[in-house]
Amino acid sequence: MNDLRQDRGAGDLLKRLEQLNQIGVALSQEKDITKLLETILIAAKDITRADGGTLYRMTEEKSLKFEIMHNDTLGIAMGGTSGVEIPFYPVYLYDQDGKPIYTMVAAYAVHHDQSVNIADAYTEEGFDFTGTKNFDKKTGYRSTSFLTVPMKNHENEIIGVLQLINSKDPAAGKVVPFSDTDQHLAESLASQAAIALTNRMLINQLEELFESFINLINTAIDDKSPYTGGHCQRVPVLTMMLAEAAIKADHGPLKDFALDEKQLYELKLAGLLHDCGKVTTPVHVVDKSTKLQTIYDRINLIDARFEILKRDAEIELLKAKLAARGDASALERAFEERLAQLADDREFLRNCNVGGEFMTPQQQERVRKITQYPWRDEQGQSVNFLTGDEVYNLLISRGTLTHNDREIINNHVAMTHKMLSALPWPKHLKNVAEYAASHHERLDGKGYHRGLTGDQLSMQARIIAIADVFEALTAKDRPYKPGKTLTESLQILGRMAQESHIDPHLFDVFMREKVYLKYARQFLDPAQIDEVDVIRIPGYVPPPAH
Repeated sequence: MNDLRQDRGAGDLLKRLEQLNQIGVALSQEKDITKLLETILIAAKDITRADGGTLYRMTEEKSLKFEIMHNDTLGIAMGGTSGVEIPFYPVYLYDQDGKPIYTMVAAYAVHHDQSVNIADAYTEEGFDFTGTKNFDKKTGYRSTSFLTVPMKNHENEIIGVLQLINSKDPAAGKVVPFSDTDQHLAESLASQAAIALTNRMLINQLEELFESFINLINTAIDDKSPYTGGHCQRVPVLTMMLAEAAIKADHGPLKDFALDEKQLYELKLAGLLHDCGKVTTPVHVVDKSTKLQTIYDRINLIDARFEILKRDAEIELLKAKLAARGDASALERAFEERLAQLADDREFLRNCNVGGEFMTPQQQERVRKITQYPWRDEQGQSVNFLTGDEVYNLLISRGTLTHNDREIINNHVAMTHKMLSALPWPKHLKNVAEYAASHHERLDGKGYHRGLTGDQLSMQARIIAIADVFEALTAKDRPYKPGKTLTESLQILGRMAQESHIDPHLFDVFMREKVYLKYARQFLDPAQIDEVDVIRIPGYVPPPAH
């Protein structure tokens, strides 16, 4: 008979050791801190056959905070994922004079760095179980056996406490003291749990640190230019909105598209870092709100030259009057005509400098004629009224950027790729550089900086590309345009889909799932959020009405 009990005991122990091993694997795989804590407590209850338990976490104030409470008999589940707040004060480790408190079992276990195994709380001496007895009176419960185990991390620091209540004999179905085996198993589990918890907290902290560093870079980029402030924050938000919508697609070319948690995080980082190369882009190019702007707007220099031409015209008039010694009305009329012409040409150049609309060949020719005005430089040499660089900038046919300016700005994606490719990314983040640096590529191969074609572009890169374009169209903080309405932006985006600039299937999801509206409600001015008639959006065919 004794041999049979030993066999059963050995078999039970082996089963519980296997359970402990499985728990260790589960703990190492859980990423959510709250779920991890709950898994620890439930596992401790199961492996010791406890009816209830509490998991405490050490606070910076050196107290033990109630994190999770479970009790099977009473049907209690507080803290953790339950959403039910635990209404108890923390267990203090020191009194008001700073002296250690030993009367509370959990505090005693921390101070002595050892497990405390109590057979019956009602007969145990040396500990204060007043709170436990009051709880029992209110609930009709009988708290008997207690097993309290400190949780220590890899640096031998106590980071929490496991407290288990009322071990149950599976054969007799009654409450019994926790056995030595229970205690050893609980201590092994507490050790594994503490390491798993510490590792997960360290990983989370490193991820938070890395994301904070990314946000710091993005803040610097956005602060570098008041005209792109917030772009680096808004694009990743829209990126994730579109990615989530694409994942939910249940029909069409994207119905099999899926991203797991790691891939979504990789895409999020790529969205956050998509413009990191702009740290190398000169401010005067990023902020070029007029054609003649460098560190300052050179239109003011041209204004000053016109004033000098007006002064010279007045001097010539006075000299002519002195020489004529008679009727000067013709001279006066010529003078007024000259001033009118100068004023008109001056205003024309100021309008050209804005760069908002398309500049016609006739307007470009007029700029060239103005440059022939007689002018002398500071050395008294006869030179053109406008410098070669001023003419080059003023002749920009659309916008404010020259070809050289555009090359400088476009280079930011090459720098993004260079910077991100130099980082030692872990395996699950190895594609961040490719996704981030491909947001200006096009399906037809006419994008930059590598001229990739559709079959060379990942879906993640295509998602960021749409997010980048839509944010730019609707942004109200750009130097060269006001933020467009939803309808205006979607019409442009639709034409880009038709022209193989962006992915048409992603654009279909963007429209069908109203991703644009979700984003607009969060970031756009109410005046930009107009009623979108989807029938009039090019490149989009609405689903048939049911």
